[in-house]
Amino acid sequence: MSTQVETMNAQEVADRLVLLCREGKNVEAINELYDDNVVSHEPEGSPMREKIGKQAVLDATNQWFDSVQELHNVYISNPIVGGNFFACTMKVDATYKENGRNVMDELCVYEVKDGRIVFEQFFYPTGN
Repeated sequence: MSTQVETMNAQEVADRLVLLCREGKNVEAINELYDDNVVSHEPEGSPMREKIGKQAVLDATNQWFDSVQELHNVYISNPIVGGNFFACTMKVDATYKENGRNVMDELCVYEVKDGRIVFEQFFYPTGN
């Protein structure tokens, strides 16, 4: 009798990430689904260009939530999966404490290995 725990495939990870983020449980999603050594890339001109490691991603996520005065609407598309990769779109309408209201529309791309997100990259305009 095998006691090996089966790891989630890319579709299962994608579905779980989207579900948790739609519920506003972004920190829980990171804790549950991200590899300890995840690499995260934001576009050129972003204040948090590259983050390495789960703790750095958690810190950046918490910093972003701290910068928000009010979340008006968050939309996350269903994921599209190809092999070990998946992508979804995200649209966030928020009022920020320092910069006022802004709508950000982005493409989010993820890589899954051994049931964990090991890489993520976000594409959105930064004004550069």
